[in-house]
Formats: sequence, C-alpha cells, structure tokens
Amino acid sequence: MIRTVLGVALAIGVAGAASAQTLTLMKGIDAPHYDAQRTTWGPTSDIVNMFQDTLVALDWDGRTPIPYLAKSWIISEDGRTYTFKLRDDVSFCSGKKFTAEDVIYSFKRLKDPAIKGPYAWRAGSIKELRAPDPYTVEYELEEPYSELLLQLTMFTNVIHNKESVEALGKDYGIKGADGTGPWCFDSWQPRTEIVLKRHAAYKWGPSMYQNKGPVKFEKLVVKIVPEESSRVAAMMAGQFDITHQFPHQFITQARAAPMLNVSEAKPNFQLLYFGFKTTRPMVADKRVREAMSIAINRAEIAKGILLGNATAAFTIVDKDALDHDPKTAGIVKEDLERARKLLDDSGWKVGADGVREKDGTKLAPKVYYTANANSAKVADAIQGYLRKIGVDWRLNPQDSTIAAAKMAEQDYEIWSVTVPYLSAGDLMNIYFDSRNIPTPNRMNWKDAETDEWLKLGRSALTEADRAKHYAMVQQKVMQEHLWIPVLNINMDQVANKKIKGARPHMIYQNTFYKGLDASL
Repeated sequence: MIRTVLGVALAIGVAGAASAQTLTLMKGIDAPHYDAQRTTWGPTSDIVNMFQDTLVALDWDGRTPIPYLAKSWIISEDGRTYTFKLRDDVSFCSGKKFTAEDVIYSFKRLKDPAIKGPYAWRAGSIKELRAPDPYTVEYELEEPYSELLLQLTMFTNVIHNKESVEALGKDYGIKGADGTGPWCFDSWQPRTEIVLKRHAAYKWGPSMYQNKGPVKFEKLVVKIVPEESSRVAAMMAGQFDITHQFPHQFITQARAAPMLNVSEAKPNFQLLYFGFKTTRPMVADKRVREAMSIAINRAEIAKGILLGNATAAFTIVDKDALDHDPKTAGIVKEDLERARKLLDDSGWKVGADGVREKDGTKLAPKVYYTANANSAKVADAIQGYLRKIGVDWRLNPQDSTIAAAKMAEQDYEIWSVTVPYLSAGDLMNIYFDSRNIPTPNRMNWKDAETDEWLKLGRSALTEADRAKHYAMVQQKVMQEHLWIPVLNINMDQVANKKIKGARPHMIYQNTFYKGLDASL
C-alpha cells in the first residue's frame, strides 16, 4: 500500500514537500481566469484572495467585517454614504503606492457594463465615488445597503491597479494581475499550476492574524490535481503541505493519519443544489420541479456519497445562517408517491420504456454540472432516484475551466453548483434578483414581488426589517421549487502536521484565506 501511494503521488509530478522557501497547496479544480470582477467562480476566488485585497476583511466568526485596506469608516444616518479612511502604507506588488484613486477605479470598473460583472451587485447601487484626499473615499449609494460591509469582504470587491489592467488588456487575470495582497501573481499554467511569490513589502494584514506580514514562505505553488485518488495519495505521502479539496470519502483516513491534521471550517455555509431553468418548457411547471425535489433521499446521499461530511438540505438557506426563515423548513417533504401524482397531474404519463412523455416529448431534462466535483456523484445518485418516477436525467458533465461558459450558453434544463454564502440576503441577492439574469440567476426567474422584497431587505435600516423581507423571498422561491436543495457541505482543510498556524477560514470555499500565520 505504501509503495502504491508513493507511486501515485510521484506520478502527478510534484517536486516534494515544502521547504522554508516554498509552500505547496493542492486543488482539484482550476478556473477560467483570475480576474475577480468577471466571475462568480470559487476556483478564481481563493487565488485572487492571495494576491489582492479588499477594503474590509471577514473575521473568523463569518459575520464581522474588520478593517483591512480601510482602517476605519463612518456611515451616514440615512445609510447611504460610507466614508472610508484608508491606510497610507500600502503598495501593490509592482511597487505602486495604493491610494483612494485605486479604490474608485476598481469599483467603477466593476460597475462598467462592458465587464458584465455577475457580482457587481455586491458593491451596492453606487451613486458616486469621491476622493477628498488621497486616503479618503466617500462611497455614496443610491439607496441604503444593509450588508455593504459584509459584501465588501468578498473577492469580487478586491482592489485593482489600473496600470496593470490596461497593460494586460484581455490577458488580465490570465498572464498576470497586480495586487496589494500578501502574495504576488507569478505564473499560471491552466489545469496544471499557479505560482505566487511573497510580497516582501506587505505588512498590513488584518487584525485576525498574529502575523501582519510578510508571509513566511518565498513561494506558494498551487497544483491542480483533478483525480481524487491522486490528491489522497499525495497528502498521505507528504508531497503537499495543504489542501481544502481533500475527497470527503477519505476524511476519516486523513483524521487517522499520523502525518496529517484535519480542521473543519466553522461556521461554513455551502449548499449543493440543482437549479431549474424555468423558461424551458420541460421544467416550467412547478409541479414537475417539486416532483423531482421530493423523489430523492438526501440522507442516503449524505451518508453514501459524502460519508457523513454533509447534511441533508431541505431549505435553501442553512438554519444557522443569518436571516434564515424557519417557516421554510416544511416546504420540501420527501414523498415518492406524491412525486408520481404531481407528474401525473401535470400531464406527464409513463411510456413503454418507463420514461414519462407529454405531447411526444420525453421527460429527459439536460443536466449540466462540473465533472470533477461533488455534483457529479450526486447527479449520478439523483438520476437513479428519478428513474423510479419516470424521469430520465441526461447528464452533461463539464470540465471546471469551461463549465461556467457552457452554462452561459443556456442550453440545459437543470444545472448544479455548490454555492458558498454568508447570509440569507447574500444567497438571495446572488440568485433571485431579475437583474442577475442570465447569470447567476440561471432560473431566468423574473418576479416583481421577489425583486421588491429583495430591494426592501437590502435597503433595510434595522435587522428586523431586513429579516422580515428576506423571509418573504425564501418562502416564495421555496414554494416555487426553483431549486432542489440537496446537501449542506462540510468544509475541511487537510494539512501536513509540520505546517503550523493554517487555521481554515469559511469565506467562499477558501479555507486558506491569506496564509499569513502559516509556518513550518
């Protein structure tokens, strides 16, 4: 067994365990690019957060924004204007000094229609950005935004260097990108390796870290290893220092391994779901959508596929998340007989081959998902459950580097991702606002009440008012069965025991957020 493990580990081409100079990290999925403003993709976010910074950071509790590039802020009584006081000791990896103009440029670029930023809403509805002096930004909104500071911790709101963006043009985030982060972008070989190097001048780490900078390694080498068995073998053989994509089915072995530490990120909200494109005729009827949702056994999937490293999800928002509405708990009830009746009532009758038909069309929806992710295994399981009620899922796995682009083509009835989120408002504003059609509102859900309630939740000046309106959204979208919530996914970080201080963070599936305290 030892010989086999070592053979697999060496076969993937790694150079060996970390030295004092290099920290090695392993991922299962790569990204299409590393321009944070043009994507929702988690595999972009974790690398971007290494080499670029935000105005505020997210504390370990997953709820509290703390100073970062902005050392302090004042909010106006009407909730519309945030005055940020910036640090005056920050520089980009290129050596350029960071000022208010970089903040203004970054948010104007994010809001530029040419960027088509799917997460531009995270920055609020900006009316005007002003710099009364080089280290002050007046951030004026069209309307109050109850979660602005929370959202400003997210990777999509990192600060960019205009000179780098313009010099690289269409290759920005591919051949390079400048940032103020603790690491600097060095090189990227798609599907193979990302190399970051230490930002020697960095000394402005947020208060959540003991070490404010620089990082304690000269390089961070991130290898893309899609095969789960290879990732397990490499960690067991000591060929990598850390990973946050260790296969769930082997976590028990990792916990027992004498050379490894397993740490769970808490809190952590990650929902694996399958969503319906409601404008496709096959899934336009909510009875069909509900039938698929209630015909699966989530507990079996959590136990059999994730081996207990996930819990069954019957609501879209986790019960422990900010502004979860407990009234949604009973909307999804697994019931095979009810599922069959719903399909019968909606006109889909079982054909000779066991697959339901209506007007000459088979109930065989096209399902898109990332091939080397949990969704792939879960999709296989759901396909088996749904055959029992006469539904034939047509599975279309996509490589992670093109999955987002394939989904953007809109040629499917159902898709799946695992979405990380911070709160009910965060999740709802991502997916259910009609302004976000066609992505990330891939349901093409356009509903006036939903839009109005989201707006009222965003602009609320009290916590109670915000929770009230976000609860109304949760109830409506759950009753419409726009998604099949399947699993709330645990997130574990597996590290070699020689690595100290690598506490896992929950932000957007990262765990290894900035790496400032990591050392040998």
